[in-house]
Amino acid sequence: MLFRVFCTAFLLSASLLLSAQESTPTRYVEASGLTLVGKLMETSNPYWRVDTARFKGFSTTESNQVRCGAGLAVAFRTDSPFINLRIQRRPSYLGISTTTIASAGFDLYIREGKHWIWAGDVAFKPGQESDPGTLVRDMDGSMRECLLYLPIHTELYSCELGVAAGSTLESLENPFRHSIVFSGSSFTHGSSTSRPGMSYPAQFERHTGLHVLPLGCGGNGRLQPHYADVFAAVEADAFVFDQFSNGSPESIRRNFFPFLEKVRAAHPGVPIIFQRTIRRENGNFDTVARERELEKKAVADSVMKIAMAQDPDVYYIQPCASDGSHEWTVDGTHPSDYGYYLWSRSIEKPIKRILRRYGIR
Repeated sequence: MLFRVFCTAFLLSASLLLSAQESTPTRYVEASGLTLVGKLMETSNPYWRVDTARFKGFSTTESNQVRCGAGLAVAFRTDSPFINLRIQRRPSYLGISTTTIASAGFDLYIREGKHWIWAGDVAFKPGQESDPGTLVRDMDGSMRECLLYLPIHTELYSCELGVAAGSTLESLENPFRHSIVFSGSSFTHGSSTSRPGMSYPAQFERHTGLHVLPLGCGGNGRLQPHYADVFAAVEADAFVFDQFSNGSPESIRRNFFPFLEKVRAAHPGVPIIFQRTIRRENGNFDTVARERELEKKAVADSVMKIAMAQDPDVYYIQPCASDGSHEWTVDGTHPSDYGYYLWSRSIEKPIKRILRRYGIR
């Protein structure tokens, strides 16, 4: 009987709190008017990563991918007790191994001291985008520094943040320093993550404080010349490429040196760091898959040996997304959140060591 009374009181209290929030006047601000972290360039739609009217050669699939805001984040300050969201979007692509929250949802972090702490997430069902979704509620009203990651497989037309009327909502100066381009395959895109903020470039950014300019594209990052055109036009302090994960041995041999030469011509003396692709679990028993990956790695190793001998500002590092347990993958190819955490941690020291040589700290 006592337990039943307690449950009834708890549910009534929760209902009153929710009703209080819903009855609180809310003002909405378009997120693009705040600080957008991770922008490679100015684009006609602020939530795109590449201006496809300016850069040609992208396939329909690639154009759709670069118009999604994967890896971009909104930085802002607020003392509102809650943060709501309403959006307008193009229908999302929902990957087989990626959650709806990662593909079509939003991921909120709040800074506590030196650390970014997860605070909430929300995803919208089709047809309900204009209905406010709640990222976090019942905060204490103190001023908070926030970072909101955008969905990885969704093209946004509008993204409005909702706060209590009378509260502060303003831009936060970019909390990250320098500009480091991260580009490559579905790994860099964030495929198989549970939330947008769990891609390895996003984790690297929060852990190191270095500003990441992301351009991961699932199934791509194969050293194609139109990507090199983009990187040649981008202002950056360094480049980190995951360009050996999707390409065949033949495409690596064909595309690598023209790709590198174009990027280097536009950025003399800038560190260009290539990542060797990770070990995949799909080769544990599939001998064909295992041999294909070994051949691809051998070709990548060979072209990188030549490139590093010719250019002292080209580097080659080995990421690791496994702890040796074979329990880090979602589908035999892509890491889980934990695997991406391991990947991020594995490249921090080698990348920071390289960047220190160029005064990038």
